[in-house]
Amino acid sequence: MTGVHPDERFAALVEALGTRPGVGPPGVSARRGFGSAALTVDGSIFAMVVGGAVVLKLPRHRVEGLVTAGTGLAFAAANGTPMKEWVALDHGTPESDLALAEEALAFVRSR
Repeated sequence: MTGVHPDERFAALVEALGTRPGVGPPGVSARRGFGSAALTVDGSIFAMVVGGAVVLKLPRHRVEGLVTAGTGLAFAAANGTPMKEWVALDHGTPESDLALAEEALAFVRSR
């Protein structure tokens, strides 16, 4: 628990990943999604900030592991429906977020 605000953590992800091929629309590194700024790869969201947490799209088994380990929380849509391939990281560091965001980028790109 570092006290780094989620918006700052997300900004670090945009800086680190925003120039990767296929990330964000051409010339833009982030867009809106789920009511928040979101990073995309080939037009699909893989990282965003929602409700005070960095939220990433990862394989279901990976999300379950992060939740079990206490690293992340299950992410739910606005209506409360759990989204099994999304994890909310309510605390973390830009470095730990980046490692997981790299996984999310690869996962979404592979689909």
